[in-house]
Amino acid sequence: MEKTKLGITISLLGGALYFIGLAGMIPLIIAAGYVLVVEENEWLKRVAVKAVGVVIFFTILTSLLNLLGNSTSFLSQLVSLFRGSINLADVNNVIAILRTVLAFLQTLTLLLLGFKAMKMGDVGVGPVDAKIKTNM
Repeated sequence: MEKTKLGITISLLGGALYFIGLAGMIPLIIAAGYVLVVEENEWLKRVAVKAVGVVIFFTILTSLLNLLGNSTSFLSQLVSLFRGSINLADVNNVIAILRTVLAFLQTLTLLLLGFKAMKMGDVGVGPVDAKIKTNM
């Protein structure tokens, strides 16, 4: 097995990149930056970019849900400004459920990708893979 400059196998570092994505964006960017700057293996570089891409993809989806939640809050406050009332509790509950589902899917995706990477495998993530293919 090919080893990294850290002395561990490239498959272990590839899996670790996805697992680091579970900890947050900043640790992942630091780890992916190391791989892109220091390591020479093309598969490992692709994994680093994909790990960041997956986290960014789910961050964008979460941000869109948050935007929807903020707009319902704005609408409610606007209506109450004119002494009206509107009940958006059900909409806010649906948004909260969708946020939970999205967080679950992100965790599941990163875990699945991490375990597959430890066997030098890959799982397709449609929009992320398409962007990586066109830009890398």
